[in-house]
Amino acid sequence: MISMEIKILKDEKNELEVEMNNQTIVELVRVYLNKDSAVTLGAWKKEHYSKPLILRITTEGKSAKKALQEAIAKAQKDLKKYGDEFKKAK
Repeated sequence: MISMEIKILKDEKNELEVEMNNQTIVELVRVYLNKDSAVTLGAWKKEHYSKPLILRITTEGKSAKKALQEAIAKAQKDLKKYGDEFKKAK
């Protein structure tokens, strides 16, 4: 299992900005965030290759933090399912 640190930069009810250091993970989370109808913005930026990634989430109808938690949980569930299917295919 991959472990990574998430640093919260801005935490308001419908807006969240977090700093992450893994572009693959942040892109995966962004994809899952944008499948959620309550998410009005799920995007990341990287100002410079030496700087961390900033993921910004804005929502309507649920908290941004809850949307992030749900996106991560759904991604983990799908990755586990794909891993199990891959093991069966061997």
